[in-house]
Amino acid sequence: MLEILERGILMSVQILNHPPFLTGDAFRKRTQTLCRAKSNSSTGLQLSSEENGKYAEPATSLMRCESSGSLLSQPNTVGVIGGVSVLSTLIFLEKLACWGSRNGRECPPFVVSSDPVLSKVLSLRGPLPSARSRIDRIKLNEDLVIDNLRSKRNFLQQSGAQGLAMPCHLSHAWHSEISEDSSLPFLHVGDCVAMELKNAKLKPIHAACTVRIGLLTTDSAFVASYYQEKLQSQGFEVVLLDKATEEHVLVPAMEALYRKDIEGARNLLRIAIHVLLVRAVNLVLLASDDLLGVLPHNDPLLRKCIDPMDALARSILHWAETTAKVHKKL
Repeated sequence: MLEILERGILMSVQILNHPPFLTGDAFRKRTQTLCRAKSNSSTGLQLSSEENGKYAEPATSLMRCESSGSLLSQPNTVGVIGGVSVLSTLIFLEKLACWGSRNGRECPPFVVSSDPVLSKVLSLRGPLPSARSRIDRIKLNEDLVIDNLRSKRNFLQQSGAQGLAMPCHLSHAWHSEISEDSSLPFLHVGDCVAMELKNAKLKPIHAACTVRIGLLTTDSAFVASYYQEKLQSQGFEVVLLDKATEEHVLVPAMEALYRKDIEGARNLLRIAIHVLLVRAVNLVLLASDDLLGVLPHNDPLLRKCIDPMDALARSILHWAETTAKVHKKL
């Protein structure tokens, strides 16, 4: 069972090797190089975004989808709800395409709904906002965010998706609201991480303690609570940075990153990880797109870090593979 987690950590490290400032063209070329030989005609990609950047209504997008003959009907079709970061959605799709077609397997069909609205509404582009203003901005637009994500869910359901995944840490804060009135399996990243860690049968660093898992996130006001709930339900203790360390280490690390002071960001991130490790955590979850790719690929600290979205990708691929086998027997 320990091998399961080790493979998961290795996959996480491979994803953490992405350059910290990866442009759309660079990502597209990288994905084409990695997956050209593994592509297949059953995979559908539908980006429900108009050319002028406005969000397309599900009905309009579905009509376009139907007219082009790209509506999917396979029972293991994966629906991917794009969140705040388009780049993170693309990286998740790369995992589905490449991991899903390993060892001669067929990548499961998938349909995607992604648009730039959330990033614009939440003002997550441009200069780094203060933590307080970021929280206020998100809370002010909470209803709009939920409506946007529900519209994407509806579009995916109408497009033939049979199982849903949402590769965005912030969007998971409203997972329960988004999944209301839907009968489709809708995987939660917190559940996926918790189950993988449980199956790994980790041993506590100190005999008198439970297994501790560190959590680093730039949106702790929205993200920390659901990771705590999911991991604690499986018997883990979740360890967060204290407020002082967050304010004087993690926030400055993000400020350095936005200034493109990569070395400064790396040094501060290393300090944040060490603060958690000295508190006897077994592993550290990097639950933020901003934190991924900061450390160089050969940094030994990465052996103690996990990208939670790797667990989500593995889980949705497992669901797709199992579903396909079940329907094949019918």
